[in-house]
Amino acid sequence: MTEPSTPTAPKRIAVLASGEGSTLQAIIDACRTGQLRASLVGVFSDRPSARALHRAQAAGIATTALSPRDFPTRLAFDQTLFAAVDASRPDLIVLAGYLRVIAAEIVRPRIPRMINLHPSLLPKHPGLNTHARALAAGDSTHGASVHVVTPELDAGPVLAQVRLPVHPDDTAATLEQRVKAREKPLLIASLDLLVDGRLATGADGGSLDGVRLSAPLLLNDSNRLVTAP
Repeated sequence: MTEPSTPTAPKRIAVLASGEGSTLQAIIDACRTGQLRASLVGVFSDRPSARALHRAQAAGIATTALSPRDFPTRLAFDQTLFAAVDASRPDLIVLAGYLRVIAAEIVRPRIPRMINLHPSLLPKHPGLNTHARALAAGDSTHGASVHVVTPELDAGPVLAQVRLPVHPDDTAATLEQRVKAREKPLLIASLDLLVDGRLATGADGGSLDGVRLSAPLLLNDSNRLVTAP
């Protein structure tokens, strides 16, 4: 007789956020409903007034907030913040609207278990103001990307994307709202594959079910990630 397998423990996720925390809320909701078999072990911020912290506290999640102004250097801040992150023993670190560039010395030892949600179709438009820059560039397609964090800004391997057409009457504000509505399902679908072990990450790319990705996975209209045609 075959012995029943022992279920693996839920993956432990730490989230870094700087602002409103709507993406964090999507992760909280997905964990609460069982959509994600994961536990949020901490929310960390560089802005003590960030609403994301209130969302986490309301959900009973431990929070840590530090002000960069209290530290002599960026590295000193990052070392202290990530000491707290490490103390939560996360399997995965998710940057969800975290607006600070993290020192390379901190990033390198955490590759590939730190991922970021970025509001553009990387490698296009790394950094800030992506929606206005997409319009200024005359892009016909825009969207969001989930990628592995590496020391180079928004340059790590892209695991998954969602793509939207740019409308002739779009402004930066309307484009931002449409991207925001789709980037949350993108992140949740990516995390679902990651915590289930189907999507694996590496410094040089990702693989799905053991097959190396030749292109980012794409979010379809059913909020499922599929391989690019």
